[in-house]
Amino acid sequence: MHLRAVTYNIHKGRGMDGRTRVDRIARVIQELRADIIALQEVVRAPNGSPEDDQAAWLHAQLPGFNLAFGENRRHRSGAYGNAILSRYPIVEIDNYDLSWRGRERRGCLRADVQLPAGNILHVFNVHLGTAFLERRHQGRLLVSASMLGRKVSGPRIVLGDFNEWTRGLATKLLSVHFESLRPKVLMGRARTYPGLIPVLHLDHIYFDRTLRLTKMSLDRSRRALLASDHLPLIADFEVE
Repeated sequence: MHLRAVTYNIHKGRGMDGRTRVDRIARVIQELRADIIALQEVVRAPNGSPEDDQAAWLHAQLPGFNLAFGENRRHRSGAYGNAILSRYPIVEIDNYDLSWRGRERRGCLRADVQLPAGNILHVFNVHLGTAFLERRHQGRLLVSASMLGRKVSGPRIVLGDFNEWTRGLATKLLSVHFESLRPKVLMGRARTYPGLIPVLHLDHIYFDRTLRLTKMSLDRSRRALLASDHLPLIADFEVE
């Protein structure tokens, strides 16, 4: 079967024009026609407006999709963290704490997705820290036996904002266990941040070797260039 996975840091819905407009984020996501969407920097507050409960509002714009949300820290009167939207049923959710010392709280959201044939796809949505030593700590946690190192029955995809634009420890450790997108090789460009004039490659997708990558791309539509300070990174797979 064909599967399209996307990672997208939505920057709390705040675009490159300084305006917070979750409707633009929703349009970008809808046009991607993805099956699995990993979102970072998502707000979820209780009053239900699009800007305040972004997870629920974006979920409502994708009829038939399923939602998993992982809170990393509090934001005003609500939560702030990662979200996964899946076209297929989510049968289990876990949220791992990747926080390091006094730095901002970070996390990895796992959603186990049941594919049409009945097999399970394990999706890990990651948002690492901005400090060098912090990411080294988080890279070790990611590949530990309690997270990516644990035995699972189906293939895994690890995607998100790694805040790592050079080959640091997190990249090296994940590259040992997974295949990864090589944007420069596959399409001549790798930069996803900042939106209008991207100069850094912060967003990554890693995957088990049992998944066959058929295509990858960046959404550089006019709306995507403006909607967030990151661009969506897209990968198409064939799943046996």
